[in-house]
Amino acid sequence: MKMMRFLVLLVLWAILGCFAPTATSKTNSSSIAKPNCNDHCGNVSIPFPFGLTKKCALNSNFSITCNTSYNPPKPFLTNSTVEVRDISVEGQLRVMKRVSKYCYNKGKEVSPSRSWYTSKKFFINQTANKFVAVGCDTFANVYAYGDDQSYRTGSNCMATCNSTQDVTNGTCSGFGCCETEIPNVARNVYYSVDSLNYYNETTDDVNNCSYAFVVQKEEFRFSSTMLTRTWDVKKVPMVLDWTISNETCLTACQGNTTCVAVNGEGYRCGCKEGYEGNPYLSPGCQDIDECANGQHNCSQNAICSNTKGGYECSCKKGYHGDGKGALGCTSSNHRLIMLVLGIAVGTITLLISCFCLYLVYRRRKSIQMKEKFFRENGGLILQQKIAQGTASSGTTRIFTAEELRKATNNYDQTRIIGQGGFGIVYKGHLLDGQTIAVKKSKVMDQTQVEQFINELIVLSQINHRNIVKLFGCCLETETPLLVYEFISNGTLSEHLYSKDKASTIPWPIRLRIATETAEVLSYLHSAASPPIIHRDVKPANILLDNNYTTKVSDFGASRLVLQDETALMTMVQGTFGYLDPEYMQTHQLTEKSDIYSFGVVLLELLTGRRAVFYNGPVEERSLSEHFLSSLKTNQLFKILDVNIVCEGNTDELQEIALLAKRCLNVKGEDRPTMKEVAMELGGFRRATKHPWTNNSHTSMESQALLTDPPNAFGYDATFSITTTEYDSLKHHMELPVTAGR
Repeated sequence: MKMMRFLVLLVLWAILGCFAPTATSKTNSSSIAKPNCNDHCGNVSIPFPFGLTKKCALNSNFSITCNTSYNPPKPFLTNSTVEVRDISVEGQLRVMKRVSKYCYNKGKEVSPSRSWYTSKKFFINQTANKFVAVGCDTFANVYAYGDDQSYRTGSNCMATCNSTQDVTNGTCSGFGCCETEIPNVARNVYYSVDSLNYYNETTDDVNNCSYAFVVQKEEFRFSSTMLTRTWDVKKVPMVLDWTISNETCLTACQGNTTCVAVNGEGYRCGCKEGYEGNPYLSPGCQDIDECANGQHNCSQNAICSNTKGGYECSCKKGYHGDGKGALGCTSSNHRLIMLVLGIAVGTITLLISCFCLYLVYRRRKSIQMKEKFFRENGGLILQQKIAQGTASSGTTRIFTAEELRKATNNYDQTRIIGQGGFGIVYKGHLLDGQTIAVKKSKVMDQTQVEQFINELIVLSQINHRNIVKLFGCCLETETPLLVYEFISNGTLSEHLYSKDKASTIPWPIRLRIATETAEVLSYLHSAASPPIIHRDVKPANILLDNNYTTKVSDFGASRLVLQDETALMTMVQGTFGYLDPEYMQTHQLTEKSDIYSFGVVLLELLTGRRAVFYNGPVEERSLSEHFLSSLKTNQLFKILDVNIVCEGNTDELQEIALLAKRCLNVKGEDRPTMKEVAMELGGFRRATKHPWTNNSHTSMESQALLTDPPNAFGYDATFSITTTEYDSLKHHMELPVTAGR
């Protein structure tokens, strides 16, 4: 009987022993989703605040749809076709995004391929992603927009090659593959891909396809095989950032968590140090048992005791110390204690001595670094030229780094008044009360130091009332700092693109701005020695003072034209929408490139529209194309800014529209010189009417002008009107004054 009882107890013990591990495992496991909610879709974990149903998600912004038609099932952002690959509670979301692809028939022009990513809930991570263009005849660009769809910033990429022998696997240096950073904090991203020569100059071993996409940096490696056969990848992974915005920290963040603001876009919850888990899910983050999992630094003769959010180390009986590190607990032997105390005192004395020596070394190193940067940035060359009289010490002032640091309040973010492709501009105040603008340039090319100093000297000696005055520079920092006069009324782009400000700039002021800008460019091209090509003419680089007087700025991309040089072979630089088509194709920079850019600025003054605007019909996205199309269909006045059209200036507006068309000729040789443009605009300002304004033949001139074919990107040069044709037309044609009214 006793034997039977023993066997029954043994069986029960075995059964309990089998089930015990499972029960313990279940108790210790922590779910990442709400109770009674599925935390997986196929192979993808769905942590809260995300959820597969309305009740399982924090709100509709975090709703995920699990498509079970796939095997295994795949998660998608609700009400979209965006596939989700991974979600982390740290604030990142990895999704699959379409590759923008377009293939060309040789010799045949086709429209570029475009792609968008628009979201009110997430924004693209700038550091985790990159923008890539692949192809042997490829031009791609990427733009970022704000929540109100207004233009923020953008960049472009050009990839070219004649054959696969020009490219290197794994390298995106511009040969077959190009990569660049994407704009920061972008909720709405647009990118497109196009061809420069429609693959007319590539060999037969290259396929005629171009690609552009935003991709997670670690997920793409370029291979030459992408150029030899059609790349069949349709989607690539992209990293998005998410934040909490519709809830408060008090309601969203659970126990043992912290709440952190993220770029003004919302906030995230995170576990405190010593805790882990899902910070959005009740009861919050749980304490980590550092003693059990070995995450402690208690010494060998110490006992580890877990505490809330940490742990404590205590020495075993017979040992003394703090219990941490290799020597945390030592024997109670008195001699050993005295030895340890002696070593400690000696160590402290040594550390204090080393710290003092470090301070002296750091100060000396700082002085040496300033001297090194001064030499590398051409300071000795500049001092030599000042001593020789080549540069005036009165106009070429060399500022110290400390002087400009104090003037800008240590380059406080609130002092930023502008930033672009060549640097950031800060507002500053010198000790004598003078207000200045400090431009912090990007990394400087050491091979161009002497040219930079020459350009600095030339710009400092320019004395033109419509050019921003250059006071001097600072060469003690890693990248040079340029100091300009401060212009108080902002940029022309700020005035043109704001409806309230644009209405306060009547046509006479706009004509004056155009004339003064043309006179500056004419001065740079003809009167400066050596001549200067600005290279980045756009409204953002035209400043206005309180009297709306023009101040042309930002010579960061400018090039000096040395003696006997008529054209410069350069990498294409500038702003998309203002770039000269001939310059983009040939890489030959001439003064006619500035004239094309000025023609686009003249259009913006006439229409109040942006050079490139993607928030509208396709045919209106390029201002130059839309303008020339309007001329062809006799609808010029439909695109002019209503703030400048009145009964007395219609003839003048039509004449200036003709001047703008001449500036936009695809061939540089067919464009007027900047001096001719400045003289014509000056003539409009000096006279209320042209001598031929009342000529009955003027309307025929408009008909010829308004029916010319539009100048698309790469239009035929035979459609341009030369200066001779323009003078001849004046005696035979008359522009209609009712068009578009």
